[in-house]
Amino acid sequence: MGHKSTTFAENNMNLSYNGRTLDLSTPLVMGILNLTPDSFFDGGKHQHQDNILESCAQMLHDGAQIIDIGGVSTRPGAPEVSEEEELKRVNPILQLLVKNFPETWFSIDTFRAGVARICLDNGASIINDISGGELDGEMFNIIAQHQVPYVLMHMHGTPQTMQQHPLQDAVVTEVAQFFKRKVTELTRLGVHQIILDPGFGFGKSLEANYLLLKNLENLRIDQWPLLAGVSRKSMINKVLETKPDQALNGTTVLNTIALQNGANLLRVHDVKEAVECIKLVTMYQNVSK
Repeated sequence: MGHKSTTFAENNMNLSYNGRTLDLSTPLVMGILNLTPDSFFDGGKHQHQDNILESCAQMLHDGAQIIDIGGVSTRPGAPEVSEEEELKRVNPILQLLVKNFPETWFSIDTFRAGVARICLDNGASIINDISGGELDGEMFNIIAQHQVPYVLMHMHGTPQTMQQHPLQDAVVTEVAQFFKRKVTELTRLGVHQIILDPGFGFGKSLEANYLLLKNLENLRIDQWPLLAGVSRKSMINKVLETKPDQALNGTTVLNTIALQNGANLLRVHDVKEAVECIKLVTMYQNVSK
C-alpha cells in the first residue's frame, strides 16, 4: 500500500463551474442519491420528495461536497431504461434540489448526452458518465460546449453484459490506455476538467478490481483527479461473504486503501464514515516522519 507523497497544489485539482470552485487537493466526498426503484443497495428508497430532501440535507450535513443523482440502475444485468423515463426520474428532482440547496454541486450520473444537456440547463454542475463516452457519441460534444467537469469512467461492456466476460489480468494496462485515449479526445475538443474513475465492478473480475485499487495512482493521466467508487460493491461482499447492507466496514477499509493510493474523490452511500476516513488518512499522511 505505497503511500504517495505527491502534492497536488501545483496541479489542476480545481473544478470550476457557474462561478464556483471545488478544490480536490484534499480528498472530497460525493454522496450517492439513487432515484431508481432497483439499485443494488438503496433501490426504492428515494421515491418521495420529502425522503429525497431529507437524504440530501443529511449528506450535506455529514460533509458531502457533491451529490450524485442517478436515474438508471447500473448494477450487473439491470434492465434498460428509456431516455424519457430517465429524464422523468431525474430532472424534476434536480430542479427541486437546486432550488432547496442552491450552493451545492450536483452531479448527474448518466451516459446519455440528451439527459446531460437538459440537466446542465437545470442546474447540474458535473456529468458522471459510466461509459466514458462509449454509449453516446454526442456526450463529449455536450461536455465541451458546456465546459462542465466530467467524470470519465471505464466500463467493460454494458450493464447488461459486463459480467459475462469480465476483464482479468491485463486490466491495469487496458484502463490506463482507455484513459489516455479518451483524455486526448476530450482535450482536443477543449475539455479541461476531467475526473478519472477506473469503474470498480464494471466488467472486472474480483482480482481485477483489487489490481486496479492497488495500482490506482498508476492510472492517473495528466494529473487529473482520481475517483474511487467501491461503496458496498460485490468486490467487498464476495470476499467477506456479506450482503450490501452489511458492507459498510468493508467499504471503509477499501476507501482507506484508495486514499493512500491517490484517490481524490470517494463516491459513497455513507458520507459521514467516508469523511471520517479522509480526516484520519489525511492526518496520517501529514504527520512528520
